[in-house]
Amino acid sequence: MSKKIIDSPKEFKEIIGQSLGTTDWKLVTQKEIDSFANATEDYQWIHVDKEKVIKDSPFKKTIAHGYYSLSLIPKFIDEIWECKNLKLILNYGAEKIRFISPVICNSYIRANIIVLDAKDYKGGILLSSKVTVEIKSQKKPALYAETLSLLYY
Repeated sequence: MSKKIIDSPKEFKEIIGQSLGTTDWKLVTQKEIDSFANATEDYQWIHVDKEKVIKDSPFKKTIAHGYYSLSLIPKFIDEIWECKNLKLILNYGAEKIRFISPVICNSYIRANIIVLDAKDYKGGILLSSKVTVEIKSQKKPALYAETLSLLYY
């Protein structure tokens, strides 16, 4: 996978509707799920109780927190594109987030990013992107999110 290089935040205006790329596959491990549970204090059994899930979960394995998969978006962005002549990038929010399919422990996920819009905003460029996090060997993705980033140059 090669990273897409953007010369200036203004260049995003010229590539609306285009895919910026897809990341390599990333393995989601129980160690990462447990670390996220510790960071967020979300210890719901479906994520952390390996014995209970065998008995009570339809998946028979733990699943990653939906917000864990969502929290990987900055990592995925860093893998997919780099903008030169950029002073600062701020997460500005999300318009839509949908958790479609659970990410079962030891699954592989990857992201694809498409530029939805780019416009002048507050002295920078407000970039709207559609991020799809896919699960290897599954038809339905883990999640869709329309993210907003404020790029200052």
